[in-house]
Amino acid sequence: MEIFTKQLTRVDLEKGLVLPPRSNLEPLQRFQGTIELSTIVESAAGTRLPEPVPIHCSTTGGSLVFKTGWYHIASKVGLKSGDTVTFYQEVNGGAQFKLKVRNDR
Repeated sequence: MEIFTKQLTRVDLEKGLVLPPRSNLEPLQRFQGTIELSTIVESAAGTRLPEPVPIHCSTTGGSLVFKTGWYHIASKVGLKSGDTVTFYQEVNGGAQFKLKVRNDR
């Protein structure tokens, strides 16, 4: 189940990924404060990081934001402003979520 697709900005990479306004938040509704999302990360080429990455999702200024873990993914995958990511709910290998990267540059 897709939660969101977003074209990344410099702010997303430097201050945390703010989930877009039209995100499907149904899979994330059952938490208060901060939640850790075990996430499989797949690059545009189809390669995956060897282990799921825990992303911390929390409320910042009324928006849901990915911070801890997100920075690790951005660095390891080499994300840049203009890349597009899609975040899914998926049960696979112990992880509950999947982040698919498309390089639109």
